[in-house]
Amino acid sequence: MDYVLRTVEERDIRFVRLWFTDILGYLKSVSVAPAELESAFEEGIGFDGSAIEGFSRISESDTIALPDPSTFQLLPFDDDDSRMKTARMFCDISNPDGQPFYSDPRQVLRRQVQKAADEGFSCMVSPEIEFYLVKSLKTDGQPPQPTDNGGYFDQASHNDAPKFRRSAMLALEDMGIPVEFSHHETAPGQQEIDLRHADALTMADNIMTFRYLMKQVALNNGVGATFMPKPFREHAGSAMHTHMSLFEGDINAFHDPDDEFSLSKTAKQFIAGILAHANEFSAITNQWTNSYKRILFGNEAPTAATWGASNRSALVRVPTYRMAKADSRRVEVRSPDSACNPYLAEAVLLGAGLRGIREGYELPEPAEEDLALLTRRERQVMGYVDLPTSLDQALREMEKSEFVADILGEHVFEFFLRNKWREWHDYQQQITPWELETILEY
Repeated sequence: MDYVLRTVEERDIRFVRLWFTDILGYLKSVSVAPAELESAFEEGIGFDGSAIEGFSRISESDTIALPDPSTFQLLPFDDDDSRMKTARMFCDISNPDGQPFYSDPRQVLRRQVQKAADEGFSCMVSPEIEFYLVKSLKTDGQPPQPTDNGGYFDQASHNDAPKFRRSAMLALEDMGIPVEFSHHETAPGQQEIDLRHADALTMADNIMTFRYLMKQVALNNGVGATFMPKPFREHAGSAMHTHMSLFEGDINAFHDPDDEFSLSKTAKQFIAGILAHANEFSAITNQWTNSYKRILFGNEAPTAATWGASNRSALVRVPTYRMAKADSRRVEVRSPDSACNPYLAEAVLLGAGLRGIREGYELPEPAEEDLALLTRRERQVMGYVDLPTSLDQALREMEKSEFVADILGEHVFEFFLRNKWREWHDYQQQITPWELETILEY
């Protein structure tokens, strides 16, 4: 706190934005003047929780945003105007009595991080975040236009935002978010930026910051950035492949040099937990009706609860790069898309893995086939359990899950289901152009 207060004064910062998210992962913000910052640290900022999606009922609306000083960073876009210098901090939401607020997604993840710590583990996360750059986000319901004609690792010959990735990486660096890789993905306009690993809570904060920054950098380049899971029928969807590992102190608990895949028993039980509960938490990692179009029709998107070494069609992939390097041993969960709430998604993934360890789940044999080429009947014969193919199916699985209810807490669990059932029913009511073209003349 002392560092933040001193920095705000020395750098002449005029505004401090306090950030938090609602249950669906939309970023919320309130600005405070520097003169109010000390009292914000001591008492928090009161607001009406009933006005935030899924937070509280009208009868219990008083909530408090408590800034987390460890998340203080200057925003990178106001350097040219000293009167506009702005910083941000993430907040934990609490009740007036000081108890953690049951509907705060950051608190949901914090509970799982604490459970991991109670069992001797810290969780490290590294995401590969895909998204599209399009000429405009205002399309009146028509398909957007990509900003370039590039493909995987291409240097596109036509590009409406040629400096985008360079500007994006500089913005992330200014915010203290280290980047491992940046490249063009498989489809026109599609980008991928991989963040260097961090602890789970820090990474969820980083993902929220990432989405904010990418949209701002895109606007500065005269284009739009979308994290919609599948905005194009003919192109691949946007995933957020999530690499995870558990550490015991400085030792990677997932590494065993004597195993065929360098995986420890702990790692295998962690994977088994994710596979066992994948259908139950699918609505969290893939929360939109559009998410399932990526899973069904996207390139290398997982369709069954399987794992494999280097198998990009499996739900959980075990990378085989640098297998002898203990710190690099990790698992890659390939179902989450770029439009999930990162706090809730990380919470259910970590919670499932921890349950697998705690209860000694057995890991099945790895899948070696390209699962996307198998029919549903072939997958059944081989013993593979299909993942949900629609939000409807995913919600039905989640409704039955005591596991997900325990991870999220009763209020988040119930509100999430209620909100997503409404989305599904709204989606079902639509009369699509395809229906009109196909059936109108019948």
